Amino acid sequence: MTLGTWDEIRTAFHVARLGTVSGAAEVLGVHHATVIRHIDALEERLGAKLFQRHARGYTPTEAGQDLLQVAQTTDDQFTQLAGRIRGRGEEVTGDLIITTLSGLAPLLVPSVIKFQNDHPDLVVRLLTGERLFRMEYGEAHVAIRAGSPPDQPDNVVQPFCRQSGAMYAAPAYIEEFGMPAGEDDLEGHRFICHDSETARSPFDRWIRANIPADQITFRATEQMVMQRAVREGAGIGFMPLWDARNYPDLVQVLPPREDWSAPLWLVTHVDLHRTMKVQAFTAFLKQEAKTWPVE
Repeated sequence: MTLGTWDEIRTAFHVARLGTVSGAAEVLGVHHATVIRHIDALEERLGAKLFQRHARGYTPTEAGQDLLQVAQTTDDQFTQLAGRIRGRGEEVTGDLIITTLSGLAPLLVPSVIKFQNDHPDLVVRLLTGERLFRMEYGEAHVAIRAGSPPDQPDNVVQPFCRQSGAMYAAPAYIEEFGMPAGEDDLEGHRFICHDSETARSPFDRWIRANIPADQITFRATEQMVMQRAVREGAGIGFMPLWDARNYPDLVQVLPPREDWSAPLWLVTHVDLHRTMKVQAFTAFLKQEAKTWPVE
């Protein structure tokens, strides 16, 4: 009995990972009917049900979990191989995959475009979000991360720069709630913060330690959403100094504190660190960062 084609196994892997046929079809770039056909063929070949179908999607059975452990390992190995091959050349061409927090994207994008203009055969993929992309599996060539030094094995971590910030509010908020006289005058004010209790940024840690939970009245998971909420008058919130300068009507409620500043790190994987593409980009970005208004 053959186990099945890799296409079928990979399809099952993505259905299990995402929980829906439509999600797997989008990731794989195929029609949803193809996903269903692959699952049906694989189950028929194996003589076992791999998924429980229900209204919300697909849940792996015990047999499905066994198969998917193998599929996960194989998919990771293929991804790792592809990432290494893409970064192995001695020319600055092909994909350059960069990952960072979404809040840093407005600062980063102009510099990335300048680099791409110098290397027109380059395809830039800028992936933003809080998920830690797995450098060891080729998910990114360069990561820009904030906070404590990343400690994943086999990563090359370089100090990059620091991002400082302060507490701001919109004029409409100050008009309604008044201007605090300092850190000892924050009772009764409304605050904006990350929704996760385990958020790692220095400001989020500070606000949860110093502001009662019932005063944190607007929460979100994206930095750009929280900053927009500040500008719209939802409450007092943290903004990087470089971003706040773009909105001169904002009121600085509390000045920058050392423990609100966050170091930024350039992270690459040891297998790709010395390739021409990664070396050229990281050297360029270090020079660009010297002109960034981050402090």
